[in-house]
Amino acid sequence: MDSGERSGQPRVGLVLSGGGARAAYQVGVLRAISEMLPADSPVPFKIICGTSAGAINATVLAANAGNFRQAVRQLMTVWKNFHVHHVYRADPLGVIHNSGKWIAAALTGGLGKETPISLLDNAPLAHLLSTRLDYSTIQQNIDNGHLYAFSITCSGYTSGQSVTFFQGTPGIESWQRARRIGIPGQIRPDHLLASSALPFIFPAVHINREYFGDGSMRQIAPVSPALHLGAERLFVIGVGRQLQPQQERIKTDAYPSLAQIAGHCLNSIFLDSLEVDLERLQRINRTLAQMPPEIRAANNMPLHEVDFRVISPSEALEKIAVSHVKELPLTIRTLLYTVGALKKGGSNLISYLLFERGYCRALIKLGYQDSMQRRDELMRFLGYEACWL
Repeated sequence: MDSGERSGQPRVGLVLSGGGARAAYQVGVLRAISEMLPADSPVPFKIICGTSAGAINATVLAANAGNFRQAVRQLMTVWKNFHVHHVYRADPLGVIHNSGKWIAAALTGGLGKETPISLLDNAPLAHLLSTRLDYSTIQQNIDNGHLYAFSITCSGYTSGQSVTFFQGTPGIESWQRARRIGIPGQIRPDHLLASSALPFIFPAVHINREYFGDGSMRQIAPVSPALHLGAERLFVIGVGRQLQPQQERIKTDAYPSLAQIAGHCLNSIFLDSLEVDLERLQRINRTLAQMPPEIRAANNMPLHEVDFRVISPSEALEKIAVSHVKELPLTIRTLLYTVGALKKGGSNLISYLLFERGYCRALIKLGYQDSMQRRDELMRFLGYEACWL
């Protein structure tokens, strides 16, 4: 059977969550899956949904949907050779200039139209996204059947809505739910910049009528865009350890540093909503499993069970980040030191900003190992068991 024409297989949706530099873990997972499949395979996910840094990985896959290994090679080339100056300005002048304006804006209430409300300048990332990707191939891949739909989620600062911009085959309808909507439109670099604009850290981006920031903010249902776009199965790659044991509450008298508070907020934005949404999906599946199909039909319930798999780090990424913090440029280490990121409890913040090759390669390796340990299970889930196991 040709790997690109596996008729009758459920339409699998890929969900790539956000997490700054943590998204290197996703690349390791994708690399493992690409090696499991035949060399000439297209991307095995007909629906690709990305948020924050996951939006950037998703776009590379969507733009190269006809050749999975080529897409992964492109991701590997970037992530294995990352340095922070590819994402944000790390030179002393750039750091002092931007952080100084950020502090001034905080003290003056944001006076002055040209004052950026962001700690770091992500102009290098904007250049990277504008020059390294051919966005026109996304629609080509939709038209030739390699891709069914593709989406990027951003968060509107004015509307307070989680907005999913999508491209897809004709017939996919927009949607509107509480605090979240889906809007058709051609994906551009601005969508990726907006979706990955970490709050306070990177500047918001103006698209259409309002300014948008990181898509993980207020994204109360991270897997819903894939379902709205027609996914029948879900493959989710997270960047935080799922279903961790309850942490023991330890007495402390030390006031939390700014970095510890920021890291806590980022974990809440990137990790908690995904875990809650997957738990909700699991609960709905269990409920539907107890309900006979004829009862659903009689009560006009079009719901169906959604099979899903989740790959998430088997190790705490913030602990890995600690061993690589010296890779950061001195200016960035100094800046992080001033907010307490180099002290105990500040490693969460570092794990999101450590765009350096040693840390990224460690995460890629972990994602690869975690996936290879589940090789047979993942192959069956993707529908390749009959031909390749």
